[in-house]
Order: sequence, then C-alpha cells, then structure tokens
Amino acid sequence: MGKNLYQKVWDEHTVGTLADGRTQLFIGTHLIHEVTSPQAFGMLRDLNLTVKYPHRTFATVDHIVPTDNQVRPFKDPLADKMITELRKNVEEFDITYFDLASGMQGIVHIVGPEQGITQPGTTIVCGDSHTATHGAFGAIAFGIGTTQVRDVLATQTVAMEKLNVRRINVDGTLQAGVYAKDVALHIIRQLGANGGIGYAYEYGGSVFDEFTLEERMTVCNMSIEGGARCGYVNPDETTYEYLKNRPHAPSADQWDSAVARWSSYASDADAEYEDVVNIKAEDIAPTVTWGISPDHGIAITENIPDPSEAKNATEKEIITEALEYMKLPAGAPIKGTAIDVAFIGSCTNGRISDFREVAQYLAGKKVAEGITALAVPGSQITAALCKKEGIDQAFIDAGFEWRDAGCSMCLAMNPDKLVGDQLCASSSNRNFKGRQGSSTGRTVLMSPLMVAAAAITGEIADAREVFAV
Repeated sequence: MGKNLYQKVWDEHTVGTLADGRTQLFIGTHLIHEVTSPQAFGMLRDLNLTVKYPHRTFATVDHIVPTDNQVRPFKDPLADKMITELRKNVEEFDITYFDLASGMQGIVHIVGPEQGITQPGTTIVCGDSHTATHGAFGAIAFGIGTTQVRDVLATQTVAMEKLNVRRINVDGTLQAGVYAKDVALHIIRQLGANGGIGYAYEYGGSVFDEFTLEERMTVCNMSIEGGARCGYVNPDETTYEYLKNRPHAPSADQWDSAVARWSSYASDADAEYEDVVNIKAEDIAPTVTWGISPDHGIAITENIPDPSEAKNATEKEIITEALEYMKLPAGAPIKGTAIDVAFIGSCTNGRISDFREVAQYLAGKKVAEGITALAVPGSQITAALCKKEGIDQAFIDAGFEWRDAGCSMCLAMNPDKLVGDQLCASSSNRNFKGRQGSSTGRTVLMSPLMVAAAAITGEIADAREVFAV
C-alpha cells in the first residue's frame, strides 16, 4: 500500500517514540523572527545550552517593524529593543539573519521561499501559526510555541503526535475573478474553522495542479484558519522551477539528484487518507467574510446571514454575536457595505504576483475619498521587483500608500492599526475581534483584487464589475 507525502516525511524525520507515545521529530529547517525568539534564547542561556545546528536556523524581522519609517531607532522603544535582542542572539549563535539592511528582509513566510530555503520533503517550523505556508513546496510545515522554539534551537527536534491526513481535491475551472484566496475561504467555509483539528490537509486536483507556487502558498497559509496543523501540495515541476537558481537551492551539479529526491516524496497513486473532500471549482465565487471567524464567509453576491434563519440555537448565537460586533444588518447584501480602510499585504497575499495582478487594473482608477488604502510588500525583494516593474507607482498613482516590507496591518504589532470601529477590507488571514489593532475594529477578508475594488468604490464591491474582469 502506498504512502502519502505526510507519512513519508514523518517517517523519514522520526527520531524515536517518547514514553508518552509522542514522536520525537527531527526538524530540517527552523525559521525565527523577533517576537517569539527572545524568550527562547533566554531559556537556552538559563539552561546553559547552545544552538544545536545553527545552519538550519534562519532569522528575519517582520511582525513589529514599522512600514512607514524603518530608520532606527524606531518610535516604539520596545520594538527597537526586540530588534536589538534578535541581532545579539543571531550573532552569538552564528545564525543567518536577513535584517533591514540586507535587502532580503521581509515576512518570514515570504523570505524562506524567496531564498530557496523552503524545500520539498523536509520539516519546517517557526514560532508563527502561518508556517503552514511552506507546505506549498511539499514540506510538512507548522507553527510552534516559544518553548518549542527553545527545544528546536537546543535539539533540532520537537515532540508531537502524528496527524491524520485529509485530501482536498478542487477540480474544474475557476471563474474569472476567482483567486487562490477565494479557494481558501471557500474550503474553510465548507469544512469549518475547527474542521481540520487533528489533520494535515493535502491539497490536490486540477486547480492546484495549475496553480502557481505562490497561489499554492496562499491556500496552504490559511490551513491553520480551518483548524489544520499544516497543509501541503505535492511537489511537481512548478515547485522545481520556482526553486531553481535561488540562493539556498541546490547547486547546478546537485540539481538533478535533488529533484529526483524531492519527487520521491510526492504521495503515491495508491496512498490512503483518513478523509477525502471533493470540491467543484465552478462552485467557488469571489468570497468575503461577514463575521469574526475565517469560516464566516459568503460569496460577494450573497446576503449577510440572518440569525432568525439559523439551523439551531448554537448557530443563532454565533451569528448574533458576530453581527453585533461587526455592526452589520442581518439579511442585507454584503455588497455595498461601506469601508474605512483597505489593506493589501501579509504572508497570505503580499507576494509579487498579488501586486502584479492588482496593478494591471489600477490605471485610471482612484481610491475613494476618505478611504485609507495601504499596499505593503511582503519582502524587500518583492518591493524591489515592484519598483523595477513600475508596480509601486501604479498603486501610488491610484491613491494607495506604498509602504516598506513587514507584517503591517495583518496583526497590528506595529503602528499600522485600525482606529475605533473602522471597517477594513483586508487581504490578510484573520478577522478575529481586535485582530487589526483596535478592540472594536472590524475586518473583512477577501482577495487582493477585491480589496482594490473596495478601496476604489469605498465599499465592499464585486471586483468583476469594478474592473470588468
């Protein structure tokens, strides 16, 4: 009987079985940033330990860096101190560091792929829940807590239980104006925010076969929003072409053997799964959220749910709570809802392909009066490519604020925050209460082009109509 990729990678990286039944799993690549690593390094020093394999750890700064002015010292002394602390740690333990002066800094889940650090058939961890992004390359990648960051630094292993694997097939042809973000939101809507608990998601089908690597990253990124610990796509020629000639990819004389090895990790044709879900691509529409969880999603043509039409008391309570927080009228069309802020960026949709796609529709368009619109590239390399191609100017001409690389308004650990009950059309990944910096701020998730449509009209709009997609 064949094996799926998760089983193959798990077996290859198993060090042993602990007394409590958990597996001690070897970690091939460890990514760190300024927020979850300082305490871990502090624990190492307290225990008089060192970093076991420094060459397997890579660092960057992303969460707390401002995007409007990155000249140090930062206005926020705590943020500046965190940067200083990371610098001290990487220098002491000889860890590769993509800092603000490197030209390669950015969101950790964008930097890893750009550098060719993210590769098929390995295990990847980071003190960040959206580490699942790297599964797009055929890796098993997942977020860990600060104590586990310490464990990986000291031992290059973590202790965890093996997951079940759910295969999610998306077959057919996506409609015009439907993007990877819509696919992710549709899957989460169908399976629920807790539907993936205890699972790894394997994404496949003709849609994923045809997706670019960056589109695959978008869907894998949001696996955690559906409750899955990780999500992945089997490696193929799209994967190898993306990695070829990147700084940390195998050299030319090692390339063929590397591709052969990577290919061997792909799930076997007769692999078995604990569950299989089939989705028709034609059923997926441009999708936006209406509530306070990523599974609160509807098509742009649908109405906001009405608690009076709920199937049961629990669902009624959920809808009621969400609508009270979001201040949205039950049963009304989501299209036409006024916005205050538009944000394009994050580890979900802050890559070069996201900005290229939007830029081609911006000519002659202007951000609506009174709307704050931010475009934040996910890395310095992305920003440089945008500048080279004139993409940054296209956004500026349309009225967007073009910012420096960072996590920005996705989680508001930096100055980019909502104020009061502002409503933000966002290309990020979470719409939790207070997620974007204000305890009453409201977030509506959507694709980058849908965010652009909202910025230009001043309301949640159908990008297919605004841009004649």
